[in-house]
Parts: sequence; structure tokens; C-alpha cells
Amino acid sequence: MDHFDPRRLIPRTNDLLALPAVRESRTRLSERVIRDLVRQAQERARRGELPPGLVEQALAAALSARRATTLHAVLNATGVVVHTNLGRAPLSDAAVDALVTASGYVDLELDLVDGTRSRRGAGARAALLAACPAAEDALVVNNGAAALVLATTALASGREVVISRGELVEIGAGFRLTDLIESTGATLREVGTTNRTHLHDYAGALGPQTGCVLKVHPSNFRVDGFTSAVPLHELSPLTVSHGVPLVADLGSGLLAPDPLLPDEPDVTSALVGGADVVIASGDKLLGGPQAGLLLGSKEIIARLARHPLARAVRADKLALAALEATLAGGPPPVLQTLHADADELRRRTDTLAEALYVPVVAHDGRVGGGGAPGVPLPGWALRLPERLARPLRTGDPAVLPRVHDGACLIDLRCVPAADDERILHAVRQARAALTVADAGRAG
Repeated sequence: MDHFDPRRLIPRTNDLLALPAVRESRTRLSERVIRDLVRQAQERARRGELPPGLVEQALAAALSARRATTLHAVLNATGVVVHTNLGRAPLSDAAVDALVTASGYVDLELDLVDGTRSRRGAGARAALLAACPAAEDALVVNNGAAALVLATTALASGREVVISRGELVEIGAGFRLTDLIESTGATLREVGTTNRTHLHDYAGALGPQTGCVLKVHPSNFRVDGFTSAVPLHELSPLTVSHGVPLVADLGSGLLAPDPLLPDEPDVTSALVGGADVVIASGDKLLGGPQAGLLLGSKEIIARLARHPLARAVRADKLALAALEATLAGGPPPVLQTLHADADELRRRTDTLAEALYVPVVAHDGRVGGGGAPGVPLPGWALRLPERLARPLRTGDPAVLPRVHDGACLIDLRCVPAADDERILHAVRQARAALTVADAGRAG
């Protein structure tokens, strides 16, 4: 006796590819992705997970949900302003608009008036010099590590980089600046001790083999107690007398002093203090895209720009456009959240707490990204049960809270006020998900 196999009813690939939903999706998804989704729908039906008659409907839903990127937008409720795991600085509206403009053909290296080739990234360079008049010239590369590699390669490859032992920094994921410097062919000449380095330590190390003196800001840690370091304004006369470039790697990207962060070094002060070239990051306290910024004397910057490595580490048009707009536009989100109004933060937090029937607790945010270690940003947070953290992270919208001391804390410092309702919805949605899960386990 013959038995009818229901799998024969599964729509054929060509028929599915001809569906209107598939045709419409081709404007935003590749053919490979579309065919993968078609195969997945068919396989679900073959395994008996989906009735053959619902394959077309399931495929349409999968196409609608599929995006061309696997990245998800996240509401940062941790209180950490420059959150490395969340892509560091969120861009300003001006920077986002600039990215859209730069996504097409733009006059990146072209003078539209006379039709000749122009200097790449001239707009970003001009914006940097306008924001930091202490610099004679500027160069933009793709990130801070690249800026350090370029500087040490151009100035000290085959020679010595003099650096204090107290500044041999390791940052996230086991990344050591010392390994990076040595990879350029330069030799590290360590001076002083972990906690104390004096001017005579540097003086004793300088000689014919010195390529440059490097000062590195230990941005992700702080050493207190019996300590001593040589500031740039004391070190500069020594390096000038020996004809040795003085390089300062600040990391954080602060262009000018910020009263909120009195101990955080800034580019302007470093240049005034005598640094020949200062290295900083664009995606930290500057509040812009990932970029390595080199600002300093015309002679040194020109020397770096001429080096062959400069071509390999140059910034792309998107980073240059976003950087210029960050500097020329309104205050970026990083600066807004750092200097958020305390009364407004409390009001927003109280409003959500009343709607959710949860307590408000004092909570200190952080600068993050290796900036201002140990400096608290006083504020408040909603205190929720710790078990809500996972459904909040995996919900829509995705919300990243801080899990601390057995609680799930939601700090609104880095959440735009316009997204408060989305936070409210996300918490209610997470609660509902837990209720369903608990009911399922009880059953």
C-alpha cells in the first residue's frame, strides 16, 4: 500500500525564489543570504518542524527579520560612558549625517574648483587644528595603536625608545604597548622604577641610539603612595638639548582641560608642556569615530606623513567625515552624558521607578575606555532582580544593565531621554518573559 509523503508538498526552490517577498528582499539582502533562508525554511519542513503549507509564510517572516548586519543596537544602561564592548563613543547627529554623505562619492582627495588632486582628509585636519590651536599640524590614522606604531617606526626603528618602567602599560585583551613598540624594530630602553622615575633617569639613558622619548599615560590604572614621575614641561628641555623628539601617548582623546576630570591629560596641555607630538584616540573622550590622532610640530608630523607606513594605517573616508563633523558639530553624546544634569537624571529615574514599582539606589557611573580611572560619576539607578539581566540583554530593544551586588541596575546616564519609554517597555517585556518561563517550569 502506497503512503503519501507530505514532504512532496514542500515548495520547490525556484518557486520560493519567485515569491514577491523574495523579490523585494533583493534590494537589501544578497542572493546568497536569500538562498540560505530558503533552504532553512525547506529543511524545517523536511524535519517536520513546519507544515509544508506554511513554508512560504515562514520564509517571508525570516526575510523580513533578517538584516544585512549581525550588529544589534543596544541601550547602554551601565553608566559607563565610553563602553569598549559597546563600540565606545556613540556618534553625534552631525557625525551620522556626515557618514551618510561620505557613503557615496565625495571630494576626499579632489579640489572641485580646479579639478586637481588635493590633500586627503583636509577637512578633518583643519577641524582638529581649529579645536586645538596649540598644534602646528595634525595627522589622522585608523586607531590609537596605529598612531603609536607609526610614530615609533618613523622616529625610532632600529634605535631606542626611552620609556619609564611605570608606563609599561597593558590594556584590554592582554594588549601590551611594549610588544607593539618592539614590533616596529625599535628597542625599549626602560628607565626608573615602577613607582618612581626621575629626570636624571632619562638623562642617563639619552645617547646616539635614542630615537625618541615616549611618555605614556597609564589610563586604565592608578598608582598611589610613594610615587614620582617627570612631567612633560620638565622633560622637554632635556629632549630639546639632545635633539630627541618627545612623544606623549595620552590615549583618551581629550583636546582641552575638563574641570570634571582634573587629572585626565589633554592634548593642548601636553603640547604647551613641550611634547613634539601627541597621540590620542578619536573614539574616547573626543566622542567621535575610531581614529588615531597625531598632533604636534610641522616637522615631526610631516616626517610621519611621509613614512611608507602612513599609507597602510591611514583613516578611511567614513572616519575622516565623522571626525570632522564631531569637531565642527554640536556636543557629542560622550560630552553630554559626562556633564549630564544631576537633577534631570534623578527626575527621569524616579519617573521610571514609579511606573515599574522598583527602588532607586545611588550609583556611580564611570568614564570608561581607560579614561579617568577611579573617578566616579555620581548618579542613580533602578534596582531590579538580577535574573532580569539576561532577558533585558536579549530583548527588543536590547538593554545592557550593570549586574552588581546581586542586583540588575539600570543607570540612565547614557540612555537618551527619548528612549526612556523603550527602557520601560524592555523591563516589562523582560518581566513577562520570566513569568512565562517560570510557568513553563512549574508545569
